[in-house]
Amino acid sequence: MLAASGASGAERLVTPGQALQPLLDKAAAGEVLRLAPGQHAGPVHIDRSVSLVGDVGAVLKGNGRGSVIVVTAPDVRIEGVEIRGSGRTVPDMDAAILLQQSALRARIRSNRLVDNLFGVYVHGAAASLVENNEIIGRSDLRLSDSGDGVSIWNAPGTQVVGNTISHGRDGIFVITSRQNVFERNTFTSLRFAIHYMYTHDSRIVGNRSRGNHMAWALMFSDGLEIRDNVSDDDDTHGLMLNFTNASQVVGNVVRHGHEKCVFIYNAHRNVLRDNWFERCPIGIHFTAGSEGNTVSGNAFIGNGVQVKYVGTRFIDWAYQGRGNYWSDNPAFDLDGNGIADRPYRPNDVMDQVLWTLPAAKALSTSPAVQMVRWAQARFPALYPGGVIDSAPLMHPARTPASDAR
Repeated sequence: MLAASGASGAERLVTPGQALQPLLDKAAAGEVLRLAPGQHAGPVHIDRSVSLVGDVGAVLKGNGRGSVIVVTAPDVRIEGVEIRGSGRTVPDMDAAILLQQSALRARIRSNRLVDNLFGVYVHGAAASLVENNEIIGRSDLRLSDSGDGVSIWNAPGTQVVGNTISHGRDGIFVITSRQNVFERNTFTSLRFAIHYMYTHDSRIVGNRSRGNHMAWALMFSDGLEIRDNVSDDDDTHGLMLNFTNASQVVGNVVRHGHEKCVFIYNAHRNVLRDNWFERCPIGIHFTAGSEGNTVSGNAFIGNGVQVKYVGTRFIDWAYQGRGNYWSDNPAFDLDGNGIADRPYRPNDVMDQVLWTLPAAKALSTSPAVQMVRWAQARFPALYPGGVIDSAPLMHPARTPASDAR
């Protein structure tokens, strides 16, 4: 069946039982192949600039080997299709949709990708868009044998926007790329929500992570904008900056993590501003010589240990007279300027002892420990190097919207 479809070229309806690959091989550039409701047989290879669009109820099912759809042509659109049945070989990049390096500017929209090894594998297909898809990975494999919801290698300008991703290994894994955008995605039941390696000048904005091993694992990358993301109930870290430099970390929320809200390891010249870190065993773990970072306007709320910093330098976490809010700071503000009248020190000598020798916690209420803390309060020179907030805030800079738990 052929019908005029304007600038998009002709449209052909494909019914269940028709062989899809011969139709793809004959399609002209710009043609739309529309899958009627029902099950269609894959795998297929798209080597020309066409659109594959599914009506409600259209399913494309692979044979359990390789990728269900392999795209090698530029400007291909795949939209509205449920895709199942990829192979399960990680080195072969078996995926629901595999975009090879020549598949520039692909548009993968509003599909449902279920029980595949990888959901969408963008293998060098620059400037592609993966938008508003539901991606449910395999939950019957070991983590090391699983694939990612969206995996990106060397695809500058690629955007991953508005997807819901669950199960499998990582929600989004990106390596050796730049100028990518990951925005308004939702992640559950994964290892890492977003896993970043050697990817520069990119944006991670407005994403949500819940119940994953870690939310945002950002490593060996520079020039990132990490803004307005939310991590709830993630196991180890809400946010990890590992060798991540010259980046903006602004307006993020990490709540009820099971280990650390934030871990900063050998990360330099970053700005952490107006974030909310709440009820983690450790609010922020800051180590490995991280230098030149600006930390201000953040709220540290009810964490077991607000700051874990093991080092000998003094670091002031206030910028231009604006520090951070600390829920355990018994502060006064006699002049009413919103800044506490005395600096805040989140750590002391005994904190360092307890981090080094956890068994010493049994002595934390002993007279000897209390004497050490009393002496430090009266003789500040006894304090070790560490974090000091010279202008702590009396109130949080902002309060995030409540979240149903």
